[in-house]
Parts: sequence; C-alpha cells; structure tokens
Amino acid sequence: MSQHPHYILLPASPLFIAFSLLIAFLLNLLPWGQWVGIPDFVALTLVFWSIHQPRKVGIGIAFFMGLLMDVHDASLLGENALAYTLLSYFAIMIHRRVLWFPMGVQALHVFALMLLAQLVGLVVRLMVGGPFPGWLIFAESLVAAILWPFVTWLLLAPQRRATDKDDTRPI
Repeated sequence: MSQHPHYILLPASPLFIAFSLLIAFLLNLLPWGQWVGIPDFVALTLVFWSIHQPRKVGIGIAFFMGLLMDVHDASLLGENALAYTLLSYFAIMIHRRVLWFPMGVQALHVFALMLLAQLVGLVVRLMVGGPFPGWLIFAESLVAAILWPFVTWLLLAPQRRATDKDDTRPI
C-alpha cells in the first residue's frame, strides 16, 4: 500500500501553465541568478510540466523559453534553447516512470535532468571559448532537486481543489 493518498486531479489549465512559466521567467530575471545555488526556475518549471503535462508543455515551448533566456542572459543564441529542449525531451521520455516513484526518488530524477541541462550549457560555453565557472555551479541542480517537493505541491495545488464543494463526497 502507498503511504501517500493519490488525488484525482483536475485538468491543468493552460492559463495556469502559462502563468507558472511567466513567474519562473520573472524569477530568473531577478539579480539573484548570479548567486551560487539559485536554481534555474524556468528549467525546473519546464521539467515539472513536461513530466505532469507532456501534451501541453513540450519541446516547442522549451525551445521558446530557452530563446527568451538566451536573450536575457546575453548568452550565445541557442545555448539555453538547446539545454531546455533536451531537458524537456528527456523529461517527457521518463514522465510515466517518474510519477510512480515517491517524491525523494523523483527528486533524484530531477537532479539528473537538471545536471544534464547544466552540462549541455557548460559544454556549449566552453566550446566557444568561455571560462569554466567552477564546480559550484552544479549546486544549482542540487538545490532544484531539494525544491522539487515544494514545486510539485505548489504547481499541483490548483488541480487538487474540488470543482464544487460537497461535504459528503470523499474525493
């Protein structure tokens, strides 16, 4: 038996998905993005929606969000787009399997996905002659994995509510 109850979720609203991606983008625009350990919120939100709603958020949206981040970061055009596209692709590939695992194991999968995205961006930067930023940049993936349970709780919250309040219904 599972320890956690399985909720019957309402369909995810496309407006809420767009709103969450916008908020993640705005969080990435804040100046704290240069601090050690602050995760890429757009990448984390893309992983969440690619795992939970792969038909609504896919590689095209990941590519578009990557281009937005490339313009914001003034980085090589396509660096974040490539990383986000691969991130979304691999998240969609494993989305059915990941959802069966408990939250801690899901966080390990997210850690691997975020690490892959960081490695892709790092390799692209190094190929064009950029400096190696140091090993502490990989702390972002660790923090993203630690934040995974909170992000899951937050982004699934609107889907858990009942469409109409009924005190006699157990669901």
